[in-house]
Amino acid sequence: MTLKLNDTYVKSFIKDGELEAISAEVKAAHKCLLSGNGEGNDFLGWVDLPFNYDKEEYARIKAAAAKIQKKCDVFVVIGIGGSYLGARAVIEYVKSPLYNNLKHEGTPDIYFSGCNISAQSLNELLAICEGKDICINVISKSGTTTEPAVAFRVFRELLEKKYGKAEAKERIFVTTDKARGTLKKFSDEAGYETFVVPDNVGGRFSVLTAVGLLPIAVSGTDIDALMKGAADAATEFKASDDINTNPCMKYVAIRNIMYRNGKGTEILVNYEPYAAMLNEWWKQLYGESEGKDKKGIFPASVIFSTDLHSLGQFIQDGSRNIFETVVSVNETNEKKPVPFDEANVDGLNFLAGVDLNEVNKMAMKGTILAHVDGGTPNILIEIADKSEYSLGYLLYFFEFACGVSGYVLGVNPFNQPGVEAYKKNMFALLGKPGYESEKAALEARLK
Repeated sequence: MTLKLNDTYVKSFIKDGELEAISAEVKAAHKCLLSGNGEGNDFLGWVDLPFNYDKEEYARIKAAAAKIQKKCDVFVVIGIGGSYLGARAVIEYVKSPLYNNLKHEGTPDIYFSGCNISAQSLNELLAICEGKDICINVISKSGTTTEPAVAFRVFRELLEKKYGKAEAKERIFVTTDKARGTLKKFSDEAGYETFVVPDNVGGRFSVLTAVGLLPIAVSGTDIDALMKGAADAATEFKASDDINTNPCMKYVAIRNIMYRNGKGTEILVNYEPYAAMLNEWWKQLYGESEGKDKKGIFPASVIFSTDLHSLGQFIQDGSRNIFETVVSVNETNEKKPVPFDEANVDGLNFLAGVDLNEVNKMAMKGTILAHVDGGTPNILIEIADKSEYSLGYLLYFFEFACGVSGYVLGVNPFNQPGVEAYKKNMFALLGKPGYESEKAALEARLK
């Protein structure tokens, strides 16, 4: 068993006949996704990506990763949204959120830039890079998105001053459009090695393309196993539209029932700090896919038991408009027993010799029961282990469920019209040519 959906802790919140009633809608949405007849059907390349990927580029990704591992101490990945979240999520999940602080022979430290507009963040990363050999990977479909474009300017300048243009171009790797766009043209002229952001894969679904795979491979993560897990998940979830046998479709059904019953916020729960960026990846995937047309389940996330001492109060006793989706990893290689203390000052000797994983599992089980008793439904997703294979399986589970769920909700899951609103205002306020009239109007509103 790689992945299992346990609905024990949500059943009492589902009325008789609700699952059967929504089953036909789920089947129709499943068919719509696979037939390519729905809205956004020009962005369905991710559906068969675990099988139909560019094998030549895949080999180049591995070769480039090996080259980067040999050439640098620090690898800077420049991108925003889907251009960095997937890679960072996988690296921190498989390796560690403390990857850069732990010994990892044969691979460089990996930092992410271009995902904010913070002078402090950029200056701190530049300070880290002082005296180090550096390679960068800029990821942008167009090359004109403000956050990564600014970071690319800064790091390109740094590399060219440090190494000269000839050597700098051997340290700059670009993931962008296959044939067009500002960044593609510039990269070809400069002689950078380029990889492809596929035309038919949106950023939030791009973790298994070069967008995610190059940084992931540089970290030493097994991308073959990651892809195999996703491929096996695709085989399973595409084969059946039955909510009783397909855990992916059951997840779609239950979360949409929760939404229709007034549970408009879904909280993704993980019990390990290494899953914090996976939570962030999941929030973009569902928030950007479903939050439109004044519809959608609001995606939130927590890491327990940490957040039980903060948001736990609200989840237990606050507004009853939430449900939780808990991800539980069954097996782990890490072990740490609680030590015996002669003085027993904290009264915890009853735990002496007990592995912390067991303590964490009991915290999870106790929390689920407490939250259910408090009126918060819990969907439990169990995965076999934290291997690359199981993670690839889980990533595809969430992607496929997202596509189907969007169609059940009645939106186009593959566009993001609302993302452009802030950019237009920002450009106008910054005085970008062509935005003069908007600038005056916005400034008047801000007075």
